[in-house]
Amino acid sequence: MIHRFSTRQTLIHLVLILGAVIVLLPFYVMVATALKSPIEITSGTGGLFGAQAPMISQDCLLAGGTEASCLTRPALDNFRQAFTKAPLWRYMLNGVIVTAAIFLLQTLIAVPAAYALAKLRFWGRDAAFGLVMFCLLIPVHAIALPLYLMLAKLGLTNSYAALILPWIVSAFGIFLMRQFFMTVPDDLIDAARMDGMGEFAIIWRVMLPTAIPALLAFAIFSVVAHWNDYFWPRIVITGDRSLFTPPLGLREFKGDLDGTFYGPMMATALVIVTPLVAAFLLAQKRFIDGITLTGMTLQISWSCGI
Repeated sequence: MIHRFSTRQTLIHLVLILGAVIVLLPFYVMVATALKSPIEITSGTGGLFGAQAPMISQDCLLAGGTEASCLTRPALDNFRQAFTKAPLWRYMLNGVIVTAAIFLLQTLIAVPAAYALAKLRFWGRDAAFGLVMFCLLIPVHAIALPLYLMLAKLGLTNSYAALILPWIVSAFGIFLMRQFFMTVPDDLIDAARMDGMGEFAIIWRVMLPTAIPALLAFAIFSVVAHWNDYFWPRIVITGDRSLFTPPLGLREFKGDLDGTFYGPMMATALVIVTPLVAAFLLAQKRFIDGITLTGMTLQISWSCGI
């Protein structure tokens, strides 16, 4: 059977292919740079994997090694420096602690709030939802200075609290969960009330299990946003390297007089982004289900601290 594509379909596919190339190109550059030697990086040669010709590690020589003992491959040297020049495992652990804490606290607040806005009848409900929608329009950069001043007066800068507390209320999370809860039949809630459940029991034992797809979709947005965030940690973490998040760790490879170490820097970036890509690939079906079941088309902006 021969499939014939119209001109419109052909143009759509060309636009989609172009968009895919634009999205994937930075990943190609990141992987290629992480595997190449400094000479190949500066000259733009070597393709994706580089020649992987044996090279002498300058760090090893500076540490007192001989040329024979310092002979290595470019890819191995870049990843070795990624884990030795900076405490990358510590930065990764900080990222896990911060993103997990933010997501759990956001869930504890967003789920009850979304349930109230979707299923309860009370005075001012529509005004409260309008306030949530208005909050989505506020960019995080507009409130960064007041947040920093407040945290500084409380003595919370250079702490986990400074990285976590400003983002525990997510307007986007409330909005997303509310849209999902609107699709849940009221009969299910009425049946739970007839069984003697209170409102909080209904939220955590009835509504939350049904909202797992939407919650996973929100988890992807929240974790990616805060794992990759450089702006806010750069402001509130100024002196304690042990509190650096993964994006701040990339600064360890930005040289001044010695230049920037692009190979180790891209190797670090590859290590940082790999867990996110793996998590999305494993959860993509539920992620798509969660977006579909909310009954809306999402245009995500990094606002009000996702």
